[in-house]
Amino acid sequence: MTEQPLNPQPTTAESVSLGEATLPTRERLPDTRRSITHKFKISGHEGYITVGFFADGRPGELFFKIAKEGSTLLGLADTIGVLSSIALQYGVSVETLVHKFENVKFEPSGWTSNADIRHAHSIVDYVFRWLGLQFAADARSTKVPEAKP
Repeated sequence: MTEQPLNPQPTTAESVSLGEATLPTRERLPDTRRSITHKFKISGHEGYITVGFFADGRPGELFFKIAKEGSTLLGLADTIGVLSSIALQYGVSVETLVHKFENVKFEPSGWTSNADIRHAHSIVDYVFRWLGLQFAADARSTKVPEAKP
């Protein structure tokens, strides 16, 4: 009996079709892109959210950094940022991500320095609620938003 490879012919997302349906394709960001960075504080924990944009102004990547270096929370933040970036590049809407991740509850949680989001159930809750306020369809414009004072 000979072993069959799990994927005998490498394929790209562009070339794979399943009858009438095709697999989604990943839209990569340009090498040089605009971005916006937002500083936040939740119950004494500081962090930064950075959103990179496609040429047309749509969010295409998300990074968030938490001041506690080396913590499990930092690893979780990096992982969620990468997964969110890949989702955005495959066409998942900001609204879908916000709907799935807002109100996630774990520590640290508490009062924030943001007048629009007074209390966060977690850092993930804060990040995705902030994304919704900035980039949801009813709040989004076709250009990169100006920094708010």
